[in-house]
Formats: sequence, structure tokens, C-alpha cells
Amino acid sequence: MKRLDRLVRNSMILATAGAIVVIVCLDMTFSLIDQIQDTNEGYSTLDAMVFVLWTAPASIHELLPFAALGGALIGLGILASHNELVVMQSAGVSVGRIVYAVLKPTLAIMLLGLLLGEYVAPPLERQAESHRAELRGADPESALEQGAWYKSGDEFIHVGAISPDGESLIGVSRYRGNGGGELLSASFAASAQYVADPQAPYWRLRQVRESRFTGEGIVSGSYPEQEWRVDLSPYLLGVLLIEPDQQPISGLWRMAGFLEAEGLDSAPHFLAFWKKLLQPLATLALVLVAACFVFGPLREATMGYRIFVALSVGLVFTIVQRILEPLSLLFGFSPLLAAAAPILLLALLGWLLLRRVN
Repeated sequence: MKRLDRLVRNSMILATAGAIVVIVCLDMTFSLIDQIQDTNEGYSTLDAMVFVLWTAPASIHELLPFAALGGALIGLGILASHNELVVMQSAGVSVGRIVYAVLKPTLAIMLLGLLLGEYVAPPLERQAESHRAELRGADPESALEQGAWYKSGDEFIHVGAISPDGESLIGVSRYRGNGGGELLSASFAASAQYVADPQAPYWRLRQVRESRFTGEGIVSGSYPEQEWRVDLSPYLLGVLLIEPDQQPISGLWRMAGFLEAEGLDSAPHFLAFWKKLLQPLATLALVLVAACFVFGPLREATMGYRIFVALSVGLVFTIVQRILEPLSLLFGFSPLLAAAAPILLLALLGWLLLRRVN
């Protein structure tokens, strides 16, 4: 049995590694094309390539379940094409035992996904976003294309990006009104640094350009530095500016709890938490379905047809996920149900196929 496990494991791991390389290279190519369209004087093509490389671990983490699906179909397909699966069954090895041998290396893939999603991808992606914003955020128009809005009193604030440590901001635009819909001033700062003054913390704005609208006209000015006292802590800005998909699992849980305690909308963070936490189970369910397909309707299929089936299953699974996720936010049903339902349906399909081939 050890030789059987070794044969299946090696075939599965090699095929999955090949699938990861192909899928991630395609994803990085499309990402690079998308980034090149946003280049400007400060953000060059080389910077776009660096950005894509920094975000590659996040792409691997997101695409790992589908690479495992393709790896299982291709790896077992190769064994089936060489009649090695027939020999195993003729020797008295059950289909269930072979499927178990397929699922064992899948545990290593699941662990890799958890490590990437928790420790590797989030900090690198935040660093990449911050670096890109710093390069592209030299003017208000570039800064407004990213980041988030916030309202404090009569002031509307837009922040382009936040550094990974939360202490620096990039591209801060402020619009102050009089409460009656009349704009009094507009300003833009290239960056801001948090000053943890024990008595009254504030942000130190740098390279500030300000325009004041008076009854006599517009008064413009530039300042190398300016104090900005506002009730915006680095923690709160981290909540606002970092997308849920870019946060680690532990951070998502804390953030969702904080938002819920503050009476704010925590559903997107809970949804991202359950989606990331259950991703290993999605990988397991996809591999189970792939293995059962090879023993069932795809036993005699060509390699091209197996790849087509893998793409189709992955596409249907993704579509169901993408439909349920916004529906849970729109209609308010459990984020856990939205994240778990596609996985449960896939696992049920795999179990039914396994019973059939047995």
C-alpha cells in the first residue's frame, strides 16, 4: 500500500504543481495587462511587474483549490491512460482506497493554502497596494482612483492607501462644507504620518495643496507640513481601507467583532472570514469530485476532455459562490451558509459519485 500511496501522491503533486504554474502564469499575465493600463509618470511598467509579483502569493492562494482540481483530474487521468488504475483494482484495491490515497496529499495542499492566506499573502498584498499608491498618488486624480471615503463632521475625506503598519497614509483629499451643501475648502496632501501625542494624537500632513472658496474668489496655497486633528485612528483606517479579502483569517475575525460591537456592518468581514476558513474544505471537495469523475464517466476520456471538465466544474463552483455571496449581504442571511453551501453541494456530489463507482 505504501507503493500505491507513493505512486498516487507523486502523480497528484506533480500534476497539481503544473496546474498551479499554468493557472497562476495566466492570472499574472492578465493582471499585468490590467496594471499596465494604469501606468503613468510615477508608476512605470517595471513597477507594474513588481506589483504583480508581490500579489502572486494572493493569486496562488485564491486559485489553489482549482489547481488541486485540475491536478487530481490530470494526475489520475495519466494513471488511467497507462492502465495503472485498472491494475490496482485488479489487485483487489478498492476505489475508495485509491480515492483515499488521492486525498492524503490534498491535506498538504490544504495546509499550504492556510499558510498562504494567513501569513504570506495579506502582508505582501498590502505592501504592494501601499507601494503602488505611493507611486501613483502624487496627484489627487490618481489618488481618487483607489482607497476609501470617510465623513467626519462637515469634512469628507478620501484616503488613497495606508501603509502596512497603519502609521502612514498616502494621498489624503479633504473637502469641507458648511453643512448646507456649500463647499468651503478642498485640499490634497501627498502623505500623512500619525503622531501619537499622549495628550492629543494627530496626523502630520506633508506636501499640502489647499484651495479656499470665499465670496471674493478662490484662495490657493501650498504648505510643506500641516497638522490634521481628526478622530481617525490607524486602527479605524485599517478597517476602512484594507479590503476583507486582503486580511488574514485571525484579523478578519477580530475586525468583524469590532464592527459588530460598534453597530457597523460586519457581514462582509464575516463572509470573507468563513470563505477563507472553509477554503481547505472546498479544495478537498473539488479533489473528491475529480477523483470520482476519473473512475466514473471520465475513465476513457481524453486528457483534453478531462481538462475541459475540470474548468467546467471550477467555473460552476465559482459562479455559485459569486451568486450566494452578494445575496447573503443583500438579504441578510448567514455568511456561514453562503460560504458553506457550495462546498456542501460539491461534497454531496462527490459522495454520490463515489457510491456509484463503488
